[in-house]
Amino acid sequence: MEARTLLRAALRSRIALALCALLGIAAGVAATALTPPRYEARAQLFVSTPWGGEAGQLQQGSAFTLARVQSYASLVTSRQVADPVIGDLGLTATAEELAERVTATAPLDTVLLHITVADTEAPRAAATANALADRLTEVVERLEGPVRPTTGTERFGTPVRLTVVQRAAPPATPVSPHPVANLVVGLLAGLLLGTGLAVLRQRLDTSLTTTAQLAAHTGVPVLGAIPADPEAAQRPTGENATGRSPWAESFRHLRTNLRFARIGERPGIVVVTSALPGEGKTGTATALALSLAASGTSTCLVDADLRRPGVATRFGLVQDAGLTTALIGQAEPADLVQRAPGGLAVLAGGPLPPNPGELLASARMGEILSGLADRYEAVVVDTAPVLPVADTLGLAPHAHHTLLVVQAARTPRDRVTAATEALAAVGVRLLGAVLTQLPDAGRGAPDHGYGYGYGYGDPVPPRPRAGSGAEEADRTAGAGGPR
Repeated sequence: MEARTLLRAALRSRIALALCALLGIAAGVAATALTPPRYEARAQLFVSTPWGGEAGQLQQGSAFTLARVQSYASLVTSRQVADPVIGDLGLTATAEELAERVTATAPLDTVLLHITVADTEAPRAAATANALADRLTEVVERLEGPVRPTTGTERFGTPVRLTVVQRAAPPATPVSPHPVANLVVGLLAGLLLGTGLAVLRQRLDTSLTTTAQLAAHTGVPVLGAIPADPEAAQRPTGENATGRSPWAESFRHLRTNLRFARIGERPGIVVVTSALPGEGKTGTATALALSLAASGTSTCLVDADLRRPGVATRFGLVQDAGLTTALIGQAEPADLVQRAPGGLAVLAGGPLPPNPGELLASARMGEILSGLADRYEAVVVDTAPVLPVADTLGLAPHAHHTLLVVQAARTPRDRVTAATEALAAVGVRLLGAVLTQLPDAGRGAPDHGYGYGYGYGDPVPPRPRAGSGAEEADRTAGAGGPR
């Protein structure tokens, strides 16, 4: 996996990564708290030959000592040494258990013997090490036995002598646990676990998270990348779409890209749909319509989701009379249009019909949309999701353009494919796609290839004077070109 992909996976799962890191730290703290302290005390013995004499004899004695010292290290944990020590100190451990806590080493090419004892109590560790050293000297002296010296004297003695040259002292600090090391290991283990989970999630994830992925998967341009905005629900609908936030700016980009997708043509009838419910199609249709109206384009927003209409509720308009009223011939669409903020015209859904699919696919629906297109430069139609019901498949052929809304990191790729194939089966070619709920503002947004000098917090630039050529150009662009 590339470093960039790994970083993206980690950022996407940053909450889980942080939780795993905290879990690792907690495990390190718990390991430190639950592990009893371990102290180590060490006694040192010197192994020598008790005879003096010529250089050859001394050299022979030295070689004899070096050969013996490794054997004495093995005797430290024998029962001959351990059992008396256990009895003298009143230890509860057996000889085998004591042997597990004792380490006897003889450094290479030396006649030194180190006895190290580990214990949960510092005084007991020191006492045990000293007792083992004392007992070892006795056992070695008994095992070696007296021999006749080679000096020619009549004195007998042992061939080697063990002398305690450094007695063990109670250690001041434990050798374990290591709090800092435990925390570092726990943190690294948590980060490793979190990274593994992030990579696994990335591998198993079938959703689309960037505009590049969406464009490559659908084969159509991504006209809009809408960032997630948790505060959007608290702001009025009109302010959401025409304000200075990154969320509002993304819809201005969508509006501009929609015009450039059909240079020389006005927007016409634009159907906004999605593969599944809850992907943000109604919010996208509403904000796009408001953005078009704010640019000077006469716009009508039609709520054609006759199963779950939501446009009227967003603006606080009347829901009881609307599209279904016109479809059954009880009133003309012009008499049912209501006004929303920003000069936007809204045709609400009306009463819920028992047969929405048949009504939306009828010739009367085509006549209504055609009539609205004659009166308004842009007609934005919010429809039902493509896959759960067939309503949009009957309605979309009446429109000029269709936009597919896809929620980032949620909509499965196969569902997006199924929706595009279903639309293509009825002769509808997508004009483009819109990716909503991007985790970070601007992340995954299309590269427009240009910059602009006004930040979100900067003052609004002054408008051109009335009658100026700039104003006329702006008005013409806002209208989407000559009708």
